[in-house]
Amino acid sequence: MDLIVGNKRVTPKTTRRIPGGIEAELVGEGLTSLIDATFTGTEIACLGGDLDHHALDVTDIRMGGGATTVTLMTAREMALH
Repeated sequence: MDLIVGNKRVTPKTTRRIPGGIEAELVGEGLTSLIDATFTGTEIACLGGDLDHHALDVTDIRMGGGATTVTLMTAREMALH
């Protein structure tokens, strides 16, 4: 499963499906692109899996050791909360 951040394709180091979205471990340019998109309102979408072409919103960023894990929820799921 990849992410589309604006016009860039980002491949997370790992992904894990969670209810309403995904958790993705990101590094390097992929992480930078996602953080920039979060603050500029650039669209983030999933590519592949059951969330294919769903818009996603960053809801959490956790840093620990050498890993950065980002939680992304579907816009639909965000509207329900």
